[in-house]
Amino acid sequence: MVVKTVRTDENIARVGQRREVVIQREMLETLNIREGDFVAFRKQVTGVLIKPKRRVDPDDILSPEESAKIAKARREMRAGMGIPLAQLLAV
Repeated sequence: MVVKTVRTDENIARVGQRREVVIQREMLETLNIREGDFVAFRKQVTGVLIKPKRRVDPDDILSPEESAKIAKARREMRAGMGIPLAQLLAV
């Protein structure tokens, strides 16, 4: 005998005429999504992943090493240690 289990963590929504999907309030609150926010969609083997997309996404933030290099370059530029772009391109 095969017993099928029902997922209790699924939320079901209907796609509207303009391809809009209404996400339940509890899910929006859990993900901290508000009206006007952006979401990113990613196709996966089992379906579609929808995740909040912030103006500054944690995936787009520089590593500590990259931040240190930029800080060093800014200090050098303020100290007059930079060279003009034309000179750099001529090298």
